[in-house]
Amino acid sequence: MNRNAQVCLVVLLAGCSLGKIDSRPAISSSDEKPVAAEPTPQEVFEKRILPIFKSPDPSSCVECHLAGVDLKNYILPSHEQTFVSLRDQGLIDLERPENSKILALIQMGEGDKSGAALIHQKTREAEYDAFADWVKRSAGDPRLRDLPKLDRAELAGPKRPAEVIRHARQDRLVAAFTNTIWSMRFRCMGCHTEGKAENKKLVAKHGERVAWFKAEGPEATLAYLRSSNLIDVDQPEMSLLLRKPLNDVKHGGGIKILPGDEGYKLIRGFLDDYARIVKDQYNDAASVPTAGTNQSRFGSDMWLKLADTPDAWGDKLLQVRVYAWDAGKSSWETEPIATSDRAVWGKGRLWQHNLTLLAASDSQRAMAWARAAQPSLPRGRYLLKVHVDQSGRLAKDWTATLGEDDYAGMAEIESSWPEGYGKMTTVDAAKVRK
Repeated sequence: MNRNAQVCLVVLLAGCSLGKIDSRPAISSSDEKPVAAEPTPQEVFEKRILPIFKSPDPSSCVECHLAGVDLKNYILPSHEQTFVSLRDQGLIDLERPENSKILALIQMGEGDKSGAALIHQKTREAEYDAFADWVKRSAGDPRLRDLPKLDRAELAGPKRPAEVIRHARQDRLVAAFTNTIWSMRFRCMGCHTEGKAENKKLVAKHGERVAWFKAEGPEATLAYLRSSNLIDVDQPEMSLLLRKPLNDVKHGGGIKILPGDEGYKLIRGFLDDYARIVKDQYNDAASVPTAGTNQSRFGSDMWLKLADTPDAWGDKLLQVRVYAWDAGKSSWETEPIATSDRAVWGKGRLWQHNLTLLAASDSQRAMAWARAAQPSLPRGRYLLKVHVDQSGRLAKDWTATLGEDDYAGMAEIESSWPEGYGKMTTVDAAKVRK
């Protein structure tokens, strides 16, 4: 056997000792499927973040904010600038990107399961997923982490200051509505309160539109009003919500408020504020209204009557402020616990109306009334202070208030304050003395 044959035999035997020879053709490295490369922060930004920036549609921020802020406000044209801007404002957590504040801001409406919130859910989820992916990849890039800070003027964010943004939040608007228009609902005698006997009759006659005080509460009522034709944001003073109870526009319930009275002030004030909010007209903190924000109001079905009123009060706007007796201090409380106002019926020589309860917003009294199904006054001693608008001051200037020149006198009473129109506390007007 020659040498070449010997070599072949050795190779063959070696192959047999290792097992069956694989006769399949070898696969070249060029035929292997390549592993997909992870997208870069820039690629994620351009594919998922820029479309949010360029979209004409509002972001999910509108779920919690009526104006002043949009997710687009935090995005700059380049991924580097956007990252540095968010980093410099503390909105990105470099060590724990999943805890970044920008993600928490996007998720603010997550817990709301109302019908309105569900409309924004898909948008919010898409925004969150896009930012979470981009923030994580960007925070893991040493080059991006070490980029120099931007000048303050280059930082991206809302144009409005924090005070304006907070004022335009949905929850703040609901709170303002609750403290104004909702607290006046008892003036309507049940005509517009969904589910009340009077309202059911009117609904059968005129349709569901008369049931605008919703049984679910102030938030549902406000949502309905915002979608109705009762509010005119271009001319708030022309809103049907204001003109109907004035009877400027024919109103089946007649006159329920007068220009300048408490009901008018609260409705007009809310409408003016709402219009400015949705039109983004508050430019700075100083322009945001603060009057009355430290006082909570609660509507009640407790009625007060002044009988046999003097002729001088006839057909004039009369305001009563009710003060409680402080047994611990043996004196009257310095701030009224309730108030009410309405025009005196001159021909009938009487004045009567339901009370609106008052308390400092951070007080134990306010918190207790907020928890109660129906706030009430305890039996006891009370002081009535009466003011009469003899000159028609409030009709001329609805922002004016009644003062010493309008003071008609006071009267001390005792009452258990039963609820209901037919159980009103009655006081002889002759007891009202200076």
